[in-house]
Amino acid sequence: QVQLVESGGGLVQPGGSLRLACAASGSIFSIYAMAWYRQAPGKQREFVAVISSGGSTNYADSVKDRFTISRDNAKNTVYLQMNSLKPEDTAVYYCNAGIRERSYSSNRVYWGQGTQVTVSS
Repeated sequence: QVQLVESGGGLVQPGGSLRLACAASGSIFSIYAMAWYRQAPGKQREFVAVISSGGSTNYADSVKDRFTISRDNAKNTVYLQMNSLKPEDTAVYYCNAGIRERSYSSNRVYWGQGTQVTVSS
């Protein structure tokens, strides 16, 4: 059974920084793309950033130049460094990953449970 567990959320003042982490555990043969999404109250979940297994990245325009996604393949972990945070970044942040549990398994997308990020003075 595969699990994704996020950590690192919390309350931060505008202009501050936070680093989120998401660790995958369980039966894992390989991990493909890993991504972060967020959902603010009353809004739909939206894409934040993605990183491929080879390290290529892509960002939503709203976070470009402020957020950095990275991954540690040895630890099956993806990170999101968030700088210059704004009140509109307040949301529950979710990670997801495309994971193959066995060499003969198909790629399946898993989601974490989410971590709250609140940007407020």
